[in-house]
Amino acid sequence: MELKGKKVLVAGCGKSGLGAAQLLIEAGAQPLLFDENPDLDAAALRRDAKIPEDVPIFLKAVPGEWLARLDLAVVSPGIPVDSPMLAPFFDAGIPVWGEVELAYCCEKGSVAAITGTNGKTTTTALTGEIMRRHFSRVFVVGNIGTAYTAKALSTEADSVTVAEISSFQLETIHSFHPKVSAILNITPDHLNRHHTMDQYAAAKESIAKNQTEEDFCVLNYDDPRLREFAGRCPARVIWFSSRTVPGEGFFLDGSRICRIAGGKREELLDTGEMRLLGVHNYENAMAAMAIASAFGVPMEEIVEAVKAFRAVEHRIEFVAEKKGVVYYNDSKGTNPDAAIRGISAMRWPTILIGGGYDKGSEYDEWIEAFGGKVKLLVLIGQTREKIAECARRHGMNDVVLADSFREALEICTKNAVPGDAVLLSPACASWGMFPNYEVRGQMFKDYVNRLEE
Repeated sequence: MELKGKKVLVAGCGKSGLGAAQLLIEAGAQPLLFDENPDLDAAALRRDAKIPEDVPIFLKAVPGEWLARLDLAVVSPGIPVDSPMLAPFFDAGIPVWGEVELAYCCEKGSVAAITGTNGKTTTTALTGEIMRRHFSRVFVVGNIGTAYTAKALSTEADSVTVAEISSFQLETIHSFHPKVSAILNITPDHLNRHHTMDQYAAAKESIAKNQTEEDFCVLNYDDPRLREFAGRCPARVIWFSSRTVPGEGFFLDGSRICRIAGGKREELLDTGEMRLLGVHNYENAMAAMAIASAFGVPMEEIVEAVKAFRAVEHRIEFVAEKKGVVYYNDSKGTNPDAAIRGISAMRWPTILIGGGYDKGSEYDEWIEAFGGKVKLLVLIGQTREKIAECARRHGMNDVVLADSFREALEICTKNAVPGDAVLLSPACASWGMFPNYEVRGQMFKDYVNRLEE
């Protein structure tokens, strides 16, 4: 769709919505902003976000006469497609896009798009670092922190965009067509939004729906859903695995990352040469290597980038060692599967902070993954009683409920002894106690860094 001159409603006035509005203004469209929160201070929003006076802002509802004038609606990923808020647009036959679709409409280069329940941010960051060693113009965007809409107009024919894409964002794509896509894994998450695992998986799989046999899709061979999806995937599949040797692709053999290409086996590097910790990170590295190789990046450049890469913030991030106790920040472990990866990476008796917002998850597999490694489980937030009950069912009785994050941190430091680890890996979202997982992780790091040596 040509955007110039089009009347476009942007639903949701958060970071994503404001980024979309700015792109629309720069592209010559005529945006109007809408947020169903009637208490939003429209004047302050206009001032702080530098929204021009000729851009209307509607709160609570869009006047009916405006609906008839609209060419397009762009919705925030925080708004479910089945939300009553969007019903008037669907009823009026107005196309409904998300931020990713809008940005892709302005994309002039090639795109690598990465999704999955866990590992997206690390894989996206690492892929970006690899690409920067080979291509002169690389943009790393999406859930990783920089809105795709903020960079789309800066892309060129020879640029590469590496995008972390969530299931929420994939609900509203239409023409989005990456040259290389990747689905890292699919495990239960966001079921309060997607309702069933089949719907959640379908959202993830849609990242490849517009690809052709000229494109590539990187898939985790160890995920049974993805093995099944491979038979329906329109792109050429590149596998990665930490458990077995796929016919073609990347795999872990002991401590070595290897590749089979054209029937030929090649050893690429030893995981001991990497700065990342844990099998899940070796999987992330293999996925990034597969994506970059599909873009034609020489393997020697890929390997050197993987060796040099450090863990991303808030994902099994080493914070400090204080009085013989090591502290790790895994605030991005916002679901049980991600938190399993966090505890699996620990090599010490561990005091674990868990709990938070209830997304409808079950915690049995997470508790079972403790394997005697967790000496004390400190729980916070909305899910603390639910998790405590689950822990007791599995014979884990060293559980303490804290009324605040500060209290949880104090319990940890009081009970930790030299040789222990303290791990923040909540298995839950941060909402209700914190604006986001970044704030939660930063508070943990600030507290740890203030401790006496």
